[in-house]
Amino acid sequence: MSHRPWHIAPLVALFTILIVVFLVARAKLVPETFGDLGFYRAQALDDVSELEISYAGMDACFDCHDDVFEEKSGSYHDGLSCEVCHGPSAKHVDEPDEFTPTAPRERGYCILCHGYNPSRPSGFPQILPEQHNPGKVCMSCHEPHNPLLPHTPEECSACHRDVANVKQVSHHATLECVTCHDVPDAHRTDPRNEHAEKPIDPSTCAKCHADGADSSEKIPRVDIEEHGGRYLCWDCHYPHYPESK
Repeated sequence: MSHRPWHIAPLVALFTILIVVFLVARAKLVPETFGDLGFYRAQALDDVSELEISYAGMDACFDCHDDVFEEKSGSYHDGLSCEVCHGPSAKHVDEPDEFTPTAPRERGYCILCHGYNPSRPSGFPQILPEQHNPGKVCMSCHEPHNPLLPHTPEECSACHRDVANVKQVSHHATLECVTCHDVPDAHRTDPRNEHAEKPIDPSTCAKCHADGADSSEKIPRVDIEEHGGRYLCWDCHYPHYPESK
């Protein structure tokens, strides 16, 4: 006489309960229109369409402010939507005499993008607000729609703040950037099209760190031919903070 394993019946009962719970929950919790347009709630389209429109879009601004369009076109702020700085402007477009967009004048607003943040890419203009013309509003020197610098930057830190912050606490703090980088004059006024050149072989580091280099300073010296083998210097040493490895 054969006997069924005693644990089969409880397992069947458990799975039956789970399936029933799943079907009930699906019927109660899943929206009715879910699945009509794929894995989405189709009713969401109607819900969104009923929301009040807040943003007008940059093209709507240029219909009236063609002078700003001309000034902004081709500038560093060319791709920046007007409403990033001026706020939602749909009401202003519909009733320009009744609603006026905000026009930020305070110093802190530009810093939201141009204050130093290490996550921003090198080359993006960043400042230390406490040191950069403290107390002066940004617009006193920079035209927001075409934010050209009032004069050619004298220091590379004007755009490469992340590098400057690291370099100023290293043994390379007093080393001029052009010692290692070939920087054309046009790079300071047109950095997007004229790039500074980076070293491509150990000869740049060898000028100071090779045995017999023409330098009276007491700095680390190595046999460039033997030291590091097939690796470049910056594979192991970060040039702007060479103490780290």
